[in-house]
Amino acid sequence: MRKLAAIFLLLMLFFNWYGYRIITSLMESQADQQLEARLDSQQYDEAELIEVKIPLQVPYQISQPEFERHYGEVEVEGKHYTYVKSKVVDGFLVLKCIANSAKDEIKAAGSNYYKKANGLDQQSSDKKGGDYAGFAKSFWSEYSNKTVYPELSVIVEQSRHSFPIFSQTLPVCYSEVTGQPPEMNV
Repeated sequence: MRKLAAIFLLLMLFFNWYGYRIITSLMESQADQQLEARLDSQQYDEAELIEVKIPLQVPYQISQPEFERHYGEVEVEGKHYTYVKSKVVDGFLVLKCIANSAKDEIKAAGSNYYKKANGLDQQSSDKKGGDYAGFAKSFWSEYSNKTVYPELSVIVEQSRHSFPIFSQTLPVCYSEVTGQPPEMNV
C-alpha cells in the first residue's frame, strides 16, 4: 500500500513539474492545427481579419497585388495572432491575421494551474499554509541587499562616481586642422 501511495505521489509531483506543460503544449498544437485546417479551407469571416502593414526596405521589390496564403503566427501584448494571407504593394508587406483565441485560453489555463499548484494564487487566502505565505512576505520585505553584501554596494557607489557620463567627457569646442596631412608615396 505504501509503494502504491509513493508511486501516486511521485506521479503527482511529475505532473506538477512537467505534465501540465506537456499537456498544454499538446493542446496548443492541436488548436493550431485545427485553426490552420479551418484557414486552409477558407472557413473564416473576412470581418475577423486584422490588417497589418509593414514597410519593406528592399530595393527592386516586386509587387504582388493578389493575396496569397501565408503561414506563421505572432504574439502581440499576450494575444496570439495567426497569419492568414499576405501581399506586397507599394513597398509594404500587407498581412491579414486572425486572433487565435483557443491558444490564448489554453495559455491562460496553464498559467492559472501553475499559480494554483505552486501557491501563487492571491485570491485564495482561506487555504492552509497562509502562515508560510505571511512569513515569506514579511521576510522578503525586510530583506535588504546592502546588509547582506555591504562591499558590493560600496563598489557600485564608487563606480557611479568614478565614471562620468560620456557626453561630459567630449571636448566642448573643436579645433580646426591647420593644414593638410602629408602625402604618402608608396
